[in-house]
Amino acid sequence: MRFGDVADLRGLSIRLQLSSTLYESSGQRWFSLDGVSLLYNSSEEAVFNASEVFAPAASSFHCRHVSSLTRHGGLLTPHGPHTHTWSLTFTDFQIQAFDVSSGKFSPASDCAAFLTPAILMGLVTSLILLLVLAYGLHMLVHLKHIERYEEHKALRSSSFPKIANMSCYV
Repeated sequence: MRFGDVADLRGLSIRLQLSSTLYESSGQRWFSLDGVSLLYNSSEEAVFNASEVFAPAASSFHCRHVSSLTRHGGLLTPHGPHTHTWSLTFTDFQIQAFDVSSGKFSPASDCAAFLTPAILMGLVTSLILLLVLAYGLHMLVHLKHIERYEEHKALRSSSFPKIANMSCYV
C-alpha cells in the first residue's frame, strides 16, 4: 500500500500484535510479531500474519523489507477475505517490543541470511582462485629438471662415430 492509495491518512490505523515467549531450555525470553492489522475508515480491514519476525526480548529486530510481496521475501502473509487486495511493505523496519531504555534501540537481530548473493559469489570466486593456485603449484612440483635434459641431449650428440682424418694430397 502506498500512502497515495489512501485518501485520508487520519482514517488509517496500523496495529502490530506482539507476543513474548520464555524458552526454558535457554532461559531466554523472545518477542515475536504475530500479526499486522490495517483498518481504514473503520470499515475495511486487512490482516497479515508475520511468523518470521522474532528476536530476543533484550534486543531489537531489523529488516530491510518486511513485506507481503514475494519480491521482498514475503515475511507477511495475507490472512482474511479482503487482505489479498492489499499489499503492505515496511522499508528499513526496526522494532523492539520490550526493555526499551532511553528511547534507543538495542543491538539488532537482523533478518538477512548468512549466505547473501554477494557472500556466495565471493566464496565461489575464492574457490576458483584456490583451484588455479593448486593447479599451478602441482605443475610446478612436477617440472623436470632442465640440467638432466641438457646432459642427456649432450650425451646423445657425442655418440656419433669419429671419421678418420682424410687429407688431400696434391
